[in-house]
Amino acid sequence: MIPKNRDRTLSREVTVTQIPSGEKRQLPAGSKIQIHQTLGGSYTVQTDFGLFRIDGRDGDALGEAAADHSVEASTLADGAPDPEAVWDQLRKVYDPEIPVNIVDLGLVYSMDVEKGADNAFKVSVAMTLTAPGCGMGPAIAEDAKGKILLVPGVGDADVRITWDPPWNQSMISEEGKMKLGLV
Repeated sequence: MIPKNRDRTLSREVTVTQIPSGEKRQLPAGSKIQIHQTLGGSYTVQTDFGLFRIDGRDGDALGEAAADHSVEASTLADGAPDPEAVWDQLRKVYDPEIPVNIVDLGLVYSMDVEKGADNAFKVSVAMTLTAPGCGMGPAIAEDAKGKILLVPGVGDADVRITWDPPWNQSMISEEGKMKLGLV
């Protein structure tokens, strides 16, 4: 989704993630930006210095409402996180250059919930990227981890990037293919 008025001026300094390097930078108040997309609670913006991702919590700096990342889900009877709530959170994670979430892109290979010795629940995710050289990999994995940790009952999360098996377009869901115009 793209707001009607895409041209904005930052009202305050914002920490951003450069695309595609994944490097953290600061954009000062008064910076002119153009919003390219708003998906998964973050903004992909263009500046004179390149393309960046801004977390939805900083939406106010763009003149938008700050994103509410809270999750409304119940735990299971034993206190474990609801696996569907974890999958829902993963569907809120996007590669900032592709308007399809990482689940529908076929990037998430597995998601497991385990109870640890301390009775806390840990979610482990194995995922890949569309290309081995993608510098956004750590930022995407960190975004996934942060969203998973919001699920009630999750005490820890580990998101691991793997290259086996290599990703290919046949792994994209039908919904993802429709969004990308591949069907």
